[in-house]
Amino acid sequence: MQADLISPSQASARAELDRLWARGTAFLGCEVAILGGAMSWVSERHLVSAISNAGGFGVIACGSMGPDLLAAEIAGTQALTDRPFGVNLITMHPQLNDLIRVCLEAKVGHIVLAGGIPPGAAVRAVKDGGAKLIAFTPALVLAKRLVRSGADALVIEGSEAGGHIGPVSLTVLAQEILPHIQDVPVFVAGGIGRGEAIIAYLEMGASGVQIGTRFAAATESIAHPNFKRAFIRAAARDALPSVQVDERFPVIPVRGLVNEGTKRFLRHQVETRDRFLSGELTKEAAQLEIEHFWAGALRRAVIDGDVESGSVMAGQSVGMVTAEQPTAAIIAELVDQATSALLARRGG
Repeated sequence: MQADLISPSQASARAELDRLWARGTAFLGCEVAILGGAMSWVSERHLVSAISNAGGFGVIACGSMGPDLLAAEIAGTQALTDRPFGVNLITMHPQLNDLIRVCLEAKVGHIVLAGGIPPGAAVRAVKDGGAKLIAFTPALVLAKRLVRSGADALVIEGSEAGGHIGPVSLTVLAQEILPHIQDVPVFVAGGIGRGEAIIAYLEMGASGVQIGTRFAAATESIAHPNFKRAFIRAAARDALPSVQVDERFPVIPVRGLVNEGTKRFLRHQVETRDRFLSGELTKEAAQLEIEHFWAGALRRAVIDGDVESGSVMAGQSVGMVTAEQPTAAIIAELVDQATSALLARRGG
């Protein structure tokens, strides 16, 4: 929209939006407080730089990368944008300290530690290196602990999200955590696909949002066309968490689109359990058989386009992905929806 076509009421609504997420934009150093969710194989230099160039805050998903690969990905992203972006590191990575060092040497300003409680040494390394630390929390008690230990911002992610999820919805987590955490910015994630929802959480006290699923099918995403088409065709009810068959063999819930692979995983769990009961496998061996089922499955779906047997991780907001759009258009759409919601409340 051209500046000379914006009415005074629209300009006022946009100013109100900017006020609502001012803490988030100041913390991230960007124009709109929308972080890109770190999606393995998807959140790489092209999508990350596109989000940052559009005014948001892109985040590289390090995943299982080693230090050399991560260094190359950061350099590749820096070649495509001069705007701020972050790096998401998994706390269980065996080379976590080396990955933090790579980020600090590359002058990455924000490091996200995900997948577990950040080790004290990792927290100190990030802080001593001058970067801002963003951590995930699934509960208020942990949120308070993370703030005390040095987290500069928090992300609360509800079970509506894609990929590995916790058991509690964002609507409940937001009510539990937002009123009580004032010392640091808090970003909300999980199932967010429209600007009206962004406004609702900002008014509850969030400083911004994290969005993944809406960006997975963006034009700049390197995901295979089959992967993008699966997102565009899917409805919210198609994105379900993986099912655990036997409590003796725990399965970490992962939300994704139901396909032949998810059905085979159920059969695989039953067959593996039966092999354990017959004495063919030890309990440890059976657990490994179950855990290894999805090895390489996300890459098969995202990169190779095998959306039938691969893992098509997606959040419940997948039903709001209706077309392949440029990243800038997605962000502009979210901002327009948010400002329109504010206008509607005023009768503007």
